[in-house]
Amino acid sequence: MYPVSEAFLQAVQENTRRYYWTGEIRTKGGAVYPFGYEDIVKGSGYITAQCCGSAEIELGTVYAAEMGITLFSQIDRYTLEGAEVRLSYHLRITDGSFEEVPMGIFEVSEANRTAHCLELKAYDYMLRFEKSFNGFETMGNAYAFLDLCCKACSVELAHTKDEIEAMPNGAELLSVYPENDIETYRDVLYFVGQVLGGFFCINREGKLELRKYGTEPVMEVKSRHRFTSSFSDFITRYTAVSSTNLRTQTAEYYALEQDDGLTMNLAVNPLLQFGLEETREELCRNILADISVVNYVPFDSSTIGNPALDLGDVLVFTGGQADGEQIACITSSNCKIGGKHTLKCVGKNPRLAQAKSKNDKNISGLLNQIEAGKIGIHTFTNASAFTVAETDVKIITIEFATSEDNHAQFFGSVIVDVEADAVERTALAKGEVVIPAAGGMDAGTGGEESPGDAGQVLEVELPVIWSEDGQAAAHFTFEINDSVVAIHQPEETWHSGRHTILLYYPIEGVVANYTNVFNVYMRMGGGTGIVDTGSCIASISGQSMGAQSAWDGEIKVEEWVGRAAIGGGIRAVPADGEIGMEIDETMKRECSDVVCGRAAVGAFARPVEMEVWYEIEREHGD
Repeated sequence: MYPVSEAFLQAVQENTRRYYWTGEIRTKGGAVYPFGYEDIVKGSGYITAQCCGSAEIELGTVYAAEMGITLFSQIDRYTLEGAEVRLSYHLRITDGSFEEVPMGIFEVSEANRTAHCLELKAYDYMLRFEKSFNGFETMGNAYAFLDLCCKACSVELAHTKDEIEAMPNGAELLSVYPENDIETYRDVLYFVGQVLGGFFCINREGKLELRKYGTEPVMEVKSRHRFTSSFSDFITRYTAVSSTNLRTQTAEYYALEQDDGLTMNLAVNPLLQFGLEETREELCRNILADISVVNYVPFDSSTIGNPALDLGDVLVFTGGQADGEQIACITSSNCKIGGKHTLKCVGKNPRLAQAKSKNDKNISGLLNQIEAGKIGIHTFTNASAFTVAETDVKIITIEFATSEDNHAQFFGSVIVDVEADAVERTALAKGEVVIPAAGGMDAGTGGEESPGDAGQVLEVELPVIWSEDGQAAAHFTFEINDSVVAIHQPEETWHSGRHTILLYYPIEGVVANYTNVFNVYMRMGGGTGIVDTGSCIASISGQSMGAQSAWDGEIKVEEWVGRAAIGGGIRAVPADGEIGMEIDETMKRECSDVVCGRAAVGAFARPVEMEVWYEIEREHGD
């Protein structure tokens, strides 16, 4: 809980209270826009935060808090990119003064304008750690990792070196295992948080803070303080820890003497892979000591609110259906500005885990190795329309890379508006034609045909020519890494209209740590086709695939040479050239390249040869 006075704690639990909210917006340009409670649209403001998912207690979590608010303001929204919003809660205490409680610092991610209002959505500094991490050979204790992350992401650490090293596992030397899932600094914090037996959050001052689960209640929530509440009929307890050892391919299991509760599965933590077996056991048992204090009753309650409460605070609920002897922990908080304060504690039922044997728990921990080779997917959607005729048009291109040698699958769906060429048809029409006989009419009979005057019947054949809708042939060609797939080239024959084709191709023998490019070309015969924007979607999926396309190692160097005098006033004509080098791999290697040769320079005299020399020497990964 944020440190407040006893007068505040007393006033916040009264049946009536007097309070207000204030805040200010600070832009990157240095402008400051303060706002008061009257500037906030009623019912629009909220602050949500959590330290666990929706089902169970977790370790090492790095959730970002979210703030949303709508203001009666005319601030230009285009100046608010990356701006900071600071909120404060003010409560009147017994002496008549107002005590201020800061509610945090948030960076604007969205700013929308209505006719009279400004809608803001912002997150705390935790999103700053969403930066790529490349320290795969980093070594040090927990504080060294935290200090590295904070300096790289411009976030201040709320703890001193002595405070971190005084924690269990805080002084142990840690190193990153080469085979890991670390992509960002946020991932590093997650694994360090597991080692230290806690979770991370950004405190009200904008600093990174490690918090641990505790047992000491900070507040009693009585029935008159609650609008609604729901309590579980079980107590969440942890009595074991499981961690997967990649080197031995086993799940190591450590439990209390009485193992009748839940197991905290640490899965594959790259910081827990090195060291002796005794060292690993000590690290895991220290984590177990931190998590074994969890003895919480899961709940969900809507209260009158106390903005001083923080994630991880332990509460006691009394009155009504609550058991005043049990404790609960805040794992989720939703504070409405001027409204209710919803608190929640998640947890699983230990009774459901008692049927599991130790071997079952080992297997469940070992299955988490799949995370190291998890299914990845790369998708494609055409952002522009294509008109396809007789020449090949590239309609799909996907880059992908894997960390292991394996296989991948390509799936695609293409919607084509086809206009087939008209086809001319000819045929012979057969029939009989009757030609009346000459003089077959008698004027004396009133124009009636005279008896016996029959006409002549002829059989004739006439040529008939007409046009009808033809059929257009759509031909698809696959290409993997500039090699055309010759054995499988789908083809469809369509009349005019809209048609859909599904494409599939298994990609065998994908080499690890190389950037691969898969292309699909389309051509039409006997007509044309239009693939509208968004009408072509495709994906490549497989295990151990990078979440993002790997760098293809391509370097382009361009140099321009101006005029140069050579001897007796002869001038060379300016020339430009381009040198390209491409390395289709993501592994760390050293390479060098030398381009040399002789260029003839002609004039009125005999040609003069000059040597051109160029060298590239680099280390991949720089």
